Amino acid sequence: MKAALYPNFQKKNALSCARAACDVLNDAGIGVSVSMEFCGDFADKSFVRFESIEESVETADVVLAIGGDGTILRCAKKLIGTDTKLLGINTGTLGFMAGLEADQLDKLRLLTTGEYEVSERMTIDVVIHNDSGDTVLTALNEVAARSGSFRICDFEVFSEGYLVGRYRADGVLFSTPTGSTAYALSAGGPVIEPDLECIEMTLICPHSLFSRATLFSSGRTLRLTDRTSGGESMVISVDGEISKRLQENESIELRRGRHNIKFVDLIGNSFHESLCRKLCRPIK
Repeated sequence: MKAALYPNFQKKNALSCARAACDVLNDAGIGVSVSMEFCGDFADKSFVRFESIEESVETADVVLAIGGDGTILRCAKKLIGTDTKLLGINTGTLGFMAGLEADQLDKLRLLTTGEYEVSERMTIDVVIHNDSGDTVLTALNEVAARSGSFRICDFEVFSEGYLVGRYRADGVLFSTPTGSTAYALSAGGPVIEPDLECIEMTLICPHSLFSRATLFSSGRTLRLTDRTSGGESMVISVDGEISKRLQENESIELRRGRHNIKFVDLIGNSFHESLCRKLCRPIK
């Protein structure tokens, strides 16, 4: 069995956590690989193999993303199209998507016994049309379309070619169930269990008394068309990374992602237990 590490050493305690995880994995007979850029941090561990994360995800059974939720999101993108599983280890502030905390590394031994659960999380593919051809980007959390200049936006949303609505708002989020507890939750959207399959649309600060989040079947193809005039175009971001600035009357399409991300749960983490433990208390 092989495990690859994807650490974010900008997070407090991430280095010590990664080094400790290497030792637990090695003691359990699991091969360990780390990116060459961290060679100096693991030079004293002769059993560690150094290779790029792109190489590791092709052969590893599991990748350990060590950091916060942002680290887990970035790691998930590396796994798209592979059968490799993802395990998040939290050394950040919230770590809602993490399967382990930094003080639970002894549970890594369960990887060799099969005493764990795997949950498959759906993604969203967004198709951005360019003069040179279409670009397809994948989101685990959400696709956001927002004003690029802090002004209100005008846009239309279609489902299978039928007009869902015309809106004025600061923007709109198209979220997976996994992303329902991220930006969409802060924007007033519902909490959705991660193993459900749907696309959530949540308006950001709508200029309306009656706008509510809408859930679409995962089989729907949605289209967003920017109608904002005066050169104040919308900006598209995928899991927080800016990808495109729309022009007036330009559109993007959204649909269920072609690939799922497989998350490992070693300790029987109930979604609702995690929700209460991590989101029903102030962040320190």
